[in-house]
Amino acid sequence: MHVPTMAEMMASGQTPDILFWVGCSGSFDQRAQKITKAFATILHKVGLNYAIMGKEEMCTGDPARRAGNEFMFQMMAYQNIQVLNGYGIKKIVTTCPHCFNIFKNEYPALGGSYEVIHHTTLLQQLIDEGKIVLQGGGPFKGKRITYHDSCYLGRANDIYEAPRKVLEVLDAELVEMKRCRSKGLCCGAGGAQMFKEEEKGEVRINIERSNEALDTGANIIASACPFCNTMLTDGVKNKEQEQNVQVLDIAELIAQSI
Repeated sequence: MHVPTMAEMMASGQTPDILFWVGCSGSFDQRAQKITKAFATILHKVGLNYAIMGKEEMCTGDPARRAGNEFMFQMMAYQNIQVLNGYGIKKIVTTCPHCFNIFKNEYPALGGSYEVIHHTTLLQQLIDEGKIVLQGGGPFKGKRITYHDSCYLGRANDIYEAPRKVLEVLDAELVEMKRCRSKGLCCGAGGAQMFKEEEKGEVRINIERSNEALDTGANIIASACPFCNTMLTDGVKNKEQEQNVQVLDIAELIAQSI
């Protein structure tokens, strides 16, 4: 599968309809790379004209800003904005809610205004337009799926329906955790917590959240964020349930069902 870069496209006089921002997790984390591949596979199958930044992509600076290093964040953001504006980018899709949130809500103040869309919203649009058609009785027929709301997707940007509507087209049973939607519990990675030791407490956030997911009796925990995926996977392993319960991104579920 050849994934075109912006530089290649511009060199051949083409412009993509959409830029796929891969993000640090999707680029470097071995588990998240599978999500990137799954989403790219879907984009290829539906024939969407897209490109990635490749080596020109830097971290959006979200973890730096959340950890309090405003100077580093602004350096990263200005460099990204310079490159994106240089290419005349108008529309960005990302598989990471952290990248999505910072592009959508925080880059405009620094001169980077783009139409930003999360991959679950794009998947819902492609399903609604009939570009993604799932066969009945797919690999998830009869399975129980519970969906974990990412903080940056849900509470921060009010995106609750798109991921669920995508999951509803699978031949599976969708079950909700007690704490879901606007009452959902963080996976424990947000606010740059992913990169530091937790403070003292009774129980780790990701363990508590994973236990809530396991209590639903679901075979699959669906997430829409690479950070959530990591934290929930650790929680499932903590309960030694990895043989019985899978943690999968929504893009992976769709890619396996097409």
